[in-house]
Amino acid sequence: MAEGEVSEGCRLPVLRRNQDNEDEWPLAEILSVKDISGRKLFYVHYIDFNKRLDEWVTHDRLDLKRVQVPRKEAKTPTKNGLPGSRPGSPDRDPKRKVEVVSPATPVPAPTETSQASVFPQNGSARRAVAAQPGRKRKSACLGTDEDSQDSSDGAPSAPRMTGSLVSDRSHDDIVTRMKNIECIELGRHRLKPWYFSPYPQELTGLPVLYLCEFCLKYGHSLRCLQRHLTKCDLRHPPGNEIYRKGTISFFEIDGRKNKSYSQNLCLLAKCFLDHKTLYYDTDPFLFYVMTEYDCKGFHIVGYFSKEKESTEDYNVACILTLPPYQRRGYGKLLIEFSYELSKVEGKTGTPEKPLSDLGLLSYRSYWSQTILEILMGLKAEAGERPQITINEISEITSIKKEDVISTLQYLNLINYYKGQYILTLSEDIVEGHERAMLKRLLRIDAKCLHFTPKDWSKRGKW
Repeated sequence: MAEGEVSEGCRLPVLRRNQDNEDEWPLAEILSVKDISGRKLFYVHYIDFNKRLDEWVTHDRLDLKRVQVPRKEAKTPTKNGLPGSRPGSPDRDPKRKVEVVSPATPVPAPTETSQASVFPQNGSARRAVAAQPGRKRKSACLGTDEDSQDSSDGAPSAPRMTGSLVSDRSHDDIVTRMKNIECIELGRHRLKPWYFSPYPQELTGLPVLYLCEFCLKYGHSLRCLQRHLTKCDLRHPPGNEIYRKGTISFFEIDGRKNKSYSQNLCLLAKCFLDHKTLYYDTDPFLFYVMTEYDCKGFHIVGYFSKEKESTEDYNVACILTLPPYQRRGYGKLLIEFSYELSKVEGKTGTPEKPLSDLGLLSYRSYWSQTILEILMGLKAEAGERPQITINEISEITSIKKEDVISTLQYLNLINYYKGQYILTLSEDIVEGHERAMLKRLLRIDAKCLHFTPKDWSKRGKW
């Protein structure tokens, strides 16, 4: 097939360089074709790869001998995203006890309370914890996007850049499937967007989009940004600073009181969150922006948003660490902060589903480390075996019960032993967890949090 006959919707192998710096020819779909000074460019999406890898390519990277012409097919509904917890068998009593006994103690027979024990196996002590299967959850819109840096707790070490962990959605509008911003300058960083973001159309053709790093207002040139900076007196996000330790601060921003900032924040976040769809109606949301302080001000690192009132116990709607700050522990710090807020509120929380690939990795890693920290801290007192229930783990951590259960299942630690479900922690799991915790240097200090939750149900229309 000739180059001129390749049109939108065609599929064919396209040359790209993988992470190992090797050439490969994955199958790709042509999403758009444009002509610049007589030179054709093709915007391609690599099938079964993450959308952030989509790009414009020249005709010499196309295998024109293996073109698949699109066929007209009836539209069928597709599922969006990936649920955050594994469905399991029907729920069991969450008040089952967890018992820890010394290696010398004989293994107790199963009882109606499904108690579990620690006992020696092949010369090493192993801990067994009663657990229950997970419950199916209804998927919701919006997702999270975060970094993952630890693999020793059983979670994958990093997102796959050669493929997607979630199925690509079928979009009616071809425009939203294509990156429309080439580059963003934010303070001292230049960011390459991963996905489409609905910035004004007149800005999408610019080589660089300039943002004020304090109010996030956008401009079409460096001169516009410089003029704006002479008038902008912000040196931190608007709103209340509710946490500060060292150079790290968190600001709480009301989406109704600071609508312009909130909308600009959502536009920026959409460049890196494929599942995020809401960017204009910010009134029902609170935004928690994490910053790093230096002599020039408080620089945005990441943020998460949450509904003022959530009937589903969601404590995070969207979450993002900006690319320059990823893989440095800030992701888990954002997640840990969201659960610290839930603790102050006296609630258990869970993020909105579906989670993005990066977000899923980070939450699984955080849940695993937090739950293992609780289980490994159980000690015998006064000669009696310590006991703990799934509900008690949930209350201590503010992690919703279903997420506790799904994490135990994900780690493949649940076994069926003499009529009861037990969770066995091997030496490898224990050692891997200890190594992961040594790397986790950034933690939230609850004593530095100054936060008073509001009862939004009594505040009218927020």
